[in-house]
Amino acid sequence: MIGTAARLTRAILAATVLMLGSLTAAPALAQMGPPRVTAADHTIGDPNAPVTVIEYGSLACPYCAEWQMGSWYDFKARFVDTGQVRFVFREILTEPTDLAATAAAVARCSAPERYFEVLHVLFRWQSTARNFGPVSEWYDRAIAESGRPEAQVRACVNDPATLRAIEAVQTGGVAAGVRKTPTFFVNGVIAPDHSAAGLAAAIAAAR
Repeated sequence: MIGTAARLTRAILAATVLMLGSLTAAPALAQMGPPRVTAADHTIGDPNAPVTVIEYGSLACPYCAEWQMGSWYDFKARFVDTGQVRFVFREILTEPTDLAATAAAVARCSAPERYFEVLHVLFRWQSTARNFGPVSEWYDRAIAESGRPEAQVRACVNDPATLRAIEAVQTGGVAAGVRKTPTFFVNGVIAPDHSAAGLAAAIAAAR
């Protein structure tokens, strides 16, 4: 069951979550750029686009849900669908980390072409899951959009390799300077303003 993933999360990801939390209020440190985009990433848009935007977000983060629900479709229509931007989503876990990790695993275990639709479902129903529950219905909504049989998704979620992959993404984000969610990189540089106008300005400067 998916509950197994929650137990594994505590053991596999605790150290990285603590690292992220300890750096949230820390002064700026020497940072490298985010890890390069590979076939293991979840991307949408032209791979040859002149600008790559990477979002580090948490499926338990209300600010990430706010951006997804309020800005994503306009952003996609303006920049991704027109070939200007390749967009990448990478996971960072925030409290409650069991919820964030299991949701991230459900998205990862979906059919690749359904990944961003599953993300949207998870963000759309995040507030309901966190405030009213039951959380199991939240996962079920996402699994229903996954494009894969439920048993296959659940087996993948409970595979420790899935959570290790999330841990690796989070470790790379922390090393790159992620201190809060969401954090956006535009061609490898953190965008200090992730409003529609702020990201548009960063994209224009990066081209």
